[in-house]
This record gives sequence, structure tokens and C-alpha cells, in this order.
Amino acid sequence: MAPEPFYLTTPIYYVNAQPHLGHAYTTVLADAMARFQRLAGRDVVLLTGTDEHGDKIAQAAAAAGSTPQTFVDRVSGDFRRTWDRMGISYSRFIRTTDPAHQAVVRAILQKIYDAGDIYFGKYGGLYCFGCERFYLEKELVEGKCPDHRTAPTFIEEENYFFRMSRYQDWLVRHLEEHPDSIRPERYRNEVLGFLRQPLEDLCISRPTSRLTWGIPLPFDDRFVTYVWFDALINYVSALGYPDDPRFARYWPAAQHLIGKDILKPHGVYWPTMLKAAGLPPYRRLNVHGYWTVNAQKMSKSLGNFVEPLPMQEKYGEAFRYFLLRESVFGLDSDFSEDALAARLNADLANDLGNLVSRTLTMLERYTEGRVPPEGGGDEALRERALAVAPAVREAMEGFAFHRALAAIWEFVGAVNRYVDQMAPFTMAKDPARRAELESVLYRCAESLRIVAILVSPFLPGTAARIADQLGVPDLLATALLADAEMWGRLAPGTRVRRGESLFPRLEARPAATAPTRGADAASREPAGGAMIDIDEFRRLDLRIAEVLEAEPVKGSKKLLRLAVRIGEETRQVVAGILGSYAPEQLVGRKVALLVNLKPAKLMGVESQGMVLAAEDAEGKPVLLQPERDVPPGSKIR
Repeated sequence: MAPEPFYLTTPIYYVNAQPHLGHAYTTVLADAMARFQRLAGRDVVLLTGTDEHGDKIAQAAAAAGSTPQTFVDRVSGDFRRTWDRMGISYSRFIRTTDPAHQAVVRAILQKIYDAGDIYFGKYGGLYCFGCERFYLEKELVEGKCPDHRTAPTFIEEENYFFRMSRYQDWLVRHLEEHPDSIRPERYRNEVLGFLRQPLEDLCISRPTSRLTWGIPLPFDDRFVTYVWFDALINYVSALGYPDDPRFARYWPAAQHLIGKDILKPHGVYWPTMLKAAGLPPYRRLNVHGYWTVNAQKMSKSLGNFVEPLPMQEKYGEAFRYFLLRESVFGLDSDFSEDALAARLNADLANDLGNLVSRTLTMLERYTEGRVPPEGGGDEALRERALAVAPAVREAMEGFAFHRALAAIWEFVGAVNRYVDQMAPFTMAKDPARRAELESVLYRCAESLRIVAILVSPFLPGTAARIADQLGVPDLLATALLADAEMWGRLAPGTRVRRGESLFPRLEARPAATAPTRGADAASREPAGGAMIDIDEFRRLDLRIAEVLEAEPVKGSKKLLRLAVRIGEETRQVVAGILGSYAPEQLVGRKVALLVNLKPAKLMGVESQGMVLAAEDAEGKPVLLQPERDVPPGSKIR
């Protein structure tokens, strides 16, 4: 039986501003997921596009001395060019100014109106022009819009309203009966919390006396459609609703990917709109967190506004890798170029790039650049290779991109250690060990074939370069995930073509002229306390440990209970890092651990060691971790 189709959408991005880091993160996540589902053999549609109506667009166009249509054509074009240059594999780029989309919006409005779920009324309320919506007093923060921090304007006018309140009980039941309809669960709980209060009807029009840039209501052309009622419908209009066969094929499998700032429109407005129009709800809403930049909210006024294309041009696919690997889906993350450079050097240059380079170099040197026959030998690496794809599949089912990449990089590290342990450069000196040498080199080359397939959704350009250098340039054109679950597919005799380094290491950036607050404080403090000798230092048993479990200690606001693996041993450790790390961020992470610390009880929980951390400029703990992947239990010297 053929696998179910997969329909994934990004939000359509509002064109009152240029593409930025937040847009890029959502789009890269969506692209990686779409590529992975194609690799898994599914028929995939990936939708993205631009939202082009409303007050803010009209205002931005006027400020630019342009007509709204000319303005949105330009900025929408910027979004499309950005995604094209970043290699986003979208199936359709939709615009809300597309005539076909506008026709579907008007048809759905008329359908809901005819059913009696849209009525005309007079309303006076507090309106935020930045959000293009009315606010209730209880939603304001100190009398201001929670997003724009400006006082809303009181507006009283006649408008059309959607009877959203009619569908409140249905939506609550739906969310309770389908607990995975919004993920992660905290966002489902947030929507249910909102629905514990009576749901207001939704104002879905704006009078043309103050706004003309919008889709006219089909039953009253004195009004245009509220931008959210217009924009959300793109998810079905893009499939040719109602008559196109694509709608019947893909809509039952619909999954939306959004940032948490637009949870309410997608978690409340959209499903009630669908219900009123007689359409089934989407399959799932996947919600991710925010990005800060150097621990601050991104802002042009702060000078920390991150544009994706300059990052892409400077760092290549390392930028994409950082977004996928550094973040935990659903939680907030922090962007810094220093952290990106560290990931590039450690994961991409030292681990993956080094493995590709050393494998191809040995093949050129010892087997005349051809893949040798496998022969016999230890099966441990083969067994480990075949376990990676299932781990990646499981992680991607939960949108856990960081766990999927961690699983791949664990294997990359294992192959690098295999080379170190087997020492083929030593084998090559002994003609009697020729068969053993060829077996080792085959295992390394075959491992690279599997790695190329598995990294292709996340680093498509890098995967293509690995395949090309491995002598199988067409590998990714036909490969499926199942091909990464089979061993021995790389044909002996294949001619490898070693190329340039995949990821040249970055040199450390020069220190800033003016020290940061943390650096300034550190410069005034002594580097250490009382001196110790080497024998005293050797008494400290410092090891690398892998976090297996993490959960808050009951009754504490700072403590986490960790289960960590040190070699074959598992221990329980209590760490005061809850304010800086969520439990989900820690599972699978390698940390530095003081092993021979006397056990102590913290809040009634025994701690059998101490996790090591530094302090940032604000005094928050920052966990120490190895630059390269090393096995749990490795001694720190």
C-alpha cells in the first residue's frame, strides 16, 4: 500500500517587512520536513507564500511612496527570491492577491453567510493598527497592546461578524478527542486555556471608508475582508478548493507549521472557520518557539536584525544546519554568529568534513581511488549504521529535528572512532593485512553512502557533494530512506572523486574593541584562587556523560534531576540549571561531570556527581560540552 500523502504549509508571510531570521527558521524547518517525507516515499506538497492585504500593507506602501499592488509585488518577490536562493523545495508559492485565492475567499464567505453564521452589527472596541485586530481590556498589558507596546485606539463602527462563539464547544471537544492535533502539548493546553473563557464573535470586515486594500465581501462591497479571514483560507485555496482533485487528495493529510505568535488565529479562528464552511479540520498544528539574537529580542533599532541571505552567503549550509540543530522544536532559541561558527567547526568541519576527507584520502592512497570489496570483519559498525535511519524516522515523527541530527552525528562520530581504532594507515604498511585494510575502507565508504542519504533532508547541497565525491552522483535522485536501512549497496570498484573540503574551519573572530559586560567583569577578577599541584588535580575524576532523562525536582524552581550515562554506568545527578535549560533541551546532550564527588541530597533527591557549567554575563549557567563527539565515560584531562 502506498504511503499517505503529506501536505505541509508554512504561514504565508506578511509583506510589510523583508525576510528575517524568524521567517527563515520556519521555512527551513518546513523544507527539511518535506524533503524527509519525500525520502520516506510520500507524495509531498509544501506550500509557502505571502499575505498581502490589510492596514499595515496600505500604510507601508504609502510610506514607501508606492501603490499597494506595486509594493506587495516587490516584497513578495523578495521572499520568493530568498527561498529560491536558499534552496527551499516548495511545491507552490501562493499570494493572497492571486485571483484564484480571492475567488475562494469570497466563495467561503458567501457559504458561511448563507448558513447564518455571519451577521451585521455595531461594535466599539480598542483597536491595534499594528495587529489589525480589536483587543479586550483583559488582553492588554498595562493598557497597551502586548505585542506592539502601544495604546490601542478606540473605534466604533458597523461591521460584519462571524459567529465564532457558536463553535466553541465543538472546538474544545475536538481538541480533547484529538490530543495530538496541536503539538507540542503545551500549545494545545494554551488554546484550551483560552477556550475556558467565553469566546467572542470575530469581526471579519473593515469598512472601505478607512481601508480599501482588501478582498470585497461578496454580499456587501462597502466592506473588505479582515486580513486573517482572508489569509488563513490560502491553505485550501492553494489546493484548488472545492473542485480540484488535489483538495480531496491532500487536505485530509494537512499539517501546518507556525510560530507561537500566531497560535490563536491558527488554533481558534481557523478550525472554527473550517467547521462553519463544512470542511474537516486540519490534521495537525505544529508550533515552534521564537529566536532571540545574542539573548535579545531581534530588532533593527538594536542592530541585531538577522537577514537570512547574508547568513547563507557567509556560512553556506552551516546556517541551515545551525537553525535545525541548535533549536529544540517548540522552545525558544538564541542565535549568535559565535555559536554558529562553533557548530560549523565542531560538527561540520571536525566531524563530518573530517570523515569524508580522511575516507576519500585513504581510498585514493591505498586502493587507487576505487571502492574495495568488503570482505569479512567486525559487524559492529554495520549494525550501528542500520540503526540510524529508524532513529531519525522516530525523531522526525515528532518534529524533533535536533534529535534526528544528533542521531546522525552520533554515527558520524562512531565511524571516526572506528577509523582511529582500526588504524588503516598502519594496516597499509603490512601486505599481509591487505584484505583487512580493504574491509575497513569499504565500511567507511559504505557508511558515507548512508550518511549522505540521511543528511540530505537537512543539508541537501552537502549530501549531493558527498555523493558526488563518493562516485555515486545520482544517488540522491532515486534514494529512499529504506536505502539507508540496507548495507552493502555501494558497489566495489566505484571510482571516488575527492574534492575540496566540505566545511573549511573558521578562524576565531578577533575580540571586540569594547569588552562586553561579562568580559569587563571578568577582567577585574583574579583568574583563580589558591594554586594546586598536579596531584591534587588528578584526584578529580572528570568525565563526559550523556543525559538520558531530565525532569524538574518537585518543589524547586531551579533544580533538575538528571539520569546520566558514564560508560556502562547510569547515575542520578541534581543540577541547578532549570532557569536556563528546559528538560527537553538536555536529553541526548553530552555534559562534563565531576564523578568522584561525595553524594549529597538536594531537596530530598540524592545527587551522585556534579555537572560542570560556566556563568554568562548575567550569571546564568552555561553547560560545558565537548567540541567533538566523544563517547560517554571519556575522561577529561
